[in-house]
Amino acid sequence: MDLLEYQGKQYFARYGLPVSTGAAATTVEDAVRIAESINDYPVVIKAQVHIGGRGKQGGIKMANNADEVRFHAQNILNLTIYDRTGKIGFPVKTVWVEKASDIKEINGRAQEYYASFTLDRSKKEYLGMLSAMGGVDIEQVAATNPEAIAKIYVNPVDGLSEARAREWVKAAKLAPEAEEGAVKVLLALYRVFTEGDCDLAEINPLILTPDNRVHALDAKVTLDENAEYKHPEWAAWKTTTESDGREALAAEKGLQYIGLDGTVGIIANGAGLAMSTLDTVKQVGGSAANFLDIGGGASADTVTAALEVINTDPNVKAILINIFGGVTWGDKVAAGIVEALGRVELKAPLVIRIDGTRSAEGRAILAQHLSDGKVMMARTMVEAARQAVTLAAR
Repeated sequence: MDLLEYQGKQYFARYGLPVSTGAAATTVEDAVRIAESINDYPVVIKAQVHIGGRGKQGGIKMANNADEVRFHAQNILNLTIYDRTGKIGFPVKTVWVEKASDIKEINGRAQEYYASFTLDRSKKEYLGMLSAMGGVDIEQVAATNPEAIAKIYVNPVDGLSEARAREWVKAAKLAPEAEEGAVKVLLALYRVFTEGDCDLAEINPLILTPDNRVHALDAKVTLDENAEYKHPEWAAWKTTTESDGREALAAEKGLQYIGLDGTVGIIANGAGLAMSTLDTVKQVGGSAANFLDIGGGASADTVTAALEVINTDPNVKAILINIFGGVTWGDKVAAGIVEALGRVELKAPLVIRIDGTRSAEGRAILAQHLSDGKVMMARTMVEAARQAVTLAAR
């Protein structure tokens, strides 16, 4: 569950993280009332949406008086913030009004940092990232200056000690004036992540103020829904969660689906195979439109549901089904795919790769249904990925 910024800040505050004074508003007059109650201009009005890049689209504005608050709040509440593709829009229904924060400059550079915790599943440890280059996308920093990100791995049994947090701050080369405050913030952020049952707890930017306080200026929090039973208070946030329509439909059908912004729709049986398929599509020059794991089986009902979900994505220009027959035999999977194709009208060409147990028999079954030119087969995952990427580019 992804929280809005203001919800993330409220969550941070529970664990002692320093955040700005403010409140959420759904109307222009509420925004003005909140600003007046803060009684310390300037204030910042920030669009609350489950997407980044809002500042570049006019979703963050500073106001020096009530009239400016009214003007900016009106404009922002009429905005739709779009994702990087420019195709998926998030209407602004709520704004957050907070006291503006001053940021210290040292040698002409604003002291904006980045800090986060998430789980590295491959290492089975928590991953912490800290950088003195905050205020921009961390992906951009990783691509252009990866050495600017200091990483640590934390064993869940051992936890994060103050001494280790201090070493981490030094490794990230934060300003000496920020060291004490940063250590306290990182220890609190670790508590948010672990005790608060998060998949991600991120601050960008984490700032140093002119009086040398370290302060969370933003909040990005993803809660682990598997821990929801421990947090009845999370229920109130469900109503504000903007779900991807594709993901909502997939959830209704019991599918493991994550929407992406590429052009090749992917269906695979098993999470590992699905991830490998995404990687292979990228390696041959394409981009995946989704992660979709149909599990160990591939019945006609399951394949039908998967194709129906992918059909709802207008960005999909080709579909790749990648099946490895283990416990589930390839010929039974092929029969399920054939039956599903009789139920669903494909909106994009389909490439199928079946390997493993009784795969030859499965390919023979499929070969009888390839005459219309919209359904094709491939022997290897790389070959299938190349075909799908080529089709998607047409």
